[in-house]
Amino acid sequence: MKYAFILACLAGPALADSPVVENVTINGNSVSVTLSHPDTGWDDYADGWEVLDADGNRLGYRELLHPHVNEQPFTRSLSGVDIPEDATVVYIRARDNVGGWSDELFEVKLSE
Repeated sequence: MKYAFILACLAGPALADSPVVENVTINGNSVSVTLSHPDTGWDDYADGWEVLDADGNRLGYRELLHPHVNEQPFTRSLSGVDIPEDATVVYIRARDNVGGWSDELFEVKLSE
């Protein structure tokens, strides 16, 4: 019985890798983000990213509606992001459908 419990613990779900922001391009109110993530299909895939201001307020959110198993890294854009004119930096944070939001923030310094 003791061994069965240990085996059950070892067979549990593996920790999922967080999506990684590889690159960000901002052109006016359009933000393009390149992500990499070891998508395996519908059971584990990068499912979104957000643009945050320096205070952590969300300026925009891009939902990703399907896995990108054979397209890594991949780039998706979001229009209509209202970045304040006086902002000097924004952050991009990605998420996946297993692990949720990544702890990593990708800093984008804005030119004047």
